[in-house]
Amino acid sequence: MCERLSTMAIIVNLVTYLVYTMHMSSASASNFASTSGGTSYLLCLFGGIVADSFLGRYWTIVIATAIHAGGICLLAISTALPNLRPPPCDPALSNQCVKANSLQMGILTMAVYLANIGIGGIKSSVPGLGTDQFDQNDDKENAQMARFFDRFCLVTNLGTLLACTLLVYIQDQVGRSWVYGICSASMILALVVFVLGTKRHRYQKRLGTPILQILQVIVAAVTKRKTTFPSNASALYEDPSQESIIYHTNKLRCLDKAAIITSIDSGTPNPWRLCTVTMVEKVKMLVKLLPIWATTIIFWTIHVQLASFYVQQAATMDRSIGKFQIPAASLYAFFVVAMMTTLAIYDNLIMPLMKNSTNSQGLTNLQKVGLGLFFSILGMGTAALVEKRRLSVVEAHRGTMKRSTTLPISAFFLLPQFILVGIGEAFTLSGELDFFTKNAPNGMKAISTGLYLTSTSFGMFFSTILVTIISNYSGRNGGHNWLPPSINDGRLDNFYCLLALLTLIDLGFYIVCAIRFRPNSTEIVPEMNSAIDTPPREENV
Repeated sequence: MCERLSTMAIIVNLVTYLVYTMHMSSASASNFASTSGGTSYLLCLFGGIVADSFLGRYWTIVIATAIHAGGICLLAISTALPNLRPPPCDPALSNQCVKANSLQMGILTMAVYLANIGIGGIKSSVPGLGTDQFDQNDDKENAQMARFFDRFCLVTNLGTLLACTLLVYIQDQVGRSWVYGICSASMILALVVFVLGTKRHRYQKRLGTPILQILQVIVAAVTKRKTTFPSNASALYEDPSQESIIYHTNKLRCLDKAAIITSIDSGTPNPWRLCTVTMVEKVKMLVKLLPIWATTIIFWTIHVQLASFYVQQAATMDRSIGKFQIPAASLYAFFVVAMMTTLAIYDNLIMPLMKNSTNSQGLTNLQKVGLGLFFSILGMGTAALVEKRRLSVVEAHRGTMKRSTTLPISAFFLLPQFILVGIGEAFTLSGELDFFTKNAPNGMKAISTGLYLTSTSFGMFFSTILVTIISNYSGRNGGHNWLPPSINDGRLDNFYCLLALLTLIDLGFYIVCAIRFRPNSTEIVPEMNSAIDTPPREENV
């Protein structure tokens, strides 16, 4: 929760800070935010590799939390010192504002990316360590794991809600640097609490070096690409002394060549030429996740718009309730409330009803993701209609109002799009997390979680590419630029329609991939010791 608190404190206000304080254009600020956010999620894959292959999940979380706290501290300093930001100016005269210099942008960028490095280690390891507390060979504990993911999402989104409400209020009343100071303190407190619980955690043994095993399977399969398959799969190499064994499957047979025994493989096996069936099947498990991974990328492109263009829309609209003015970034709270409400209703009402009526544990993880994509389409369609209405108000008052004047249209017209995307993310997030963790091979859960989080990363990068292409080419040959420096002069509604169309096409591909997906082959593993309380240094084998 504390990581989400500090992360969202950066995300929900980063674009407005870059536009109104650092004097960047809307498109450039949006690209900076999506690129930095994308990098943080891409680093989750690296964090997963480090956790599964070298440090273990415990020490990865400890070190990453310390790095993240350091980045937030630097961000607090960057926003507190006047010399680290350009002089203020009237937003209506944006073309005359002094832009941030290299030193100012360099320190801000360093702080943001240092925090992102910490995020990469935390996000990839926390869910895996959480699932380590459940024995998947125990039916009761395995059933509890599905509810764990819903509650995990619920608690993390509580941090998001606090960031969008309490911290935004503190920022407006006291100052931005105070917000980042509070976030730094919360991360340090979280680290202390986590370390104090060291002896109460369960720790799964690391089974070798997963990233090395993946590379060995690929190299061995490529080396033996011209080798003929044996007539019987039982002739493939397997080591019965392993702690866990996975049965052979007939999918992705090109990888099976890594387990073919040849005359050169006599004596002690060279793992770069000969791999066990279990090693090959683990790599197959990861490869089988890729189609689902690829078809969820577009959803996270939509998510980026919440903290960029959605907030910029709100900043131009009437956000007053009586005499109280709601900060533009606080509208993000409605998205979070929609997520939390959806998860609570599903966990406490829909799931028990489905369990009693159909004797099932509720929607499958793939059904959740599909439902989330559907709601994201509705959210983008609604956003396009609202933006069309907002632009009509802009045109009706163009020439009679200053550019910095609030438009006479309520920002609460934006609530449906925040709520619909929030419902969609509730299903997508919990479904994806459950899917990638449950279908990960034993010993590779952090890598699998990191892979899942890179879909968020690629979604953000795709947003950067899409925004850059549209802002550079939509205004050519006398056309209307969809994304100019001021959204009041653009056609953001067309951009939202494009995203809705792309997501609709993606949903079709997702349904095909979900239907074709088959669960992992059976893995025989030793029973988890429910009384493990050894310190994390004994995690290695």
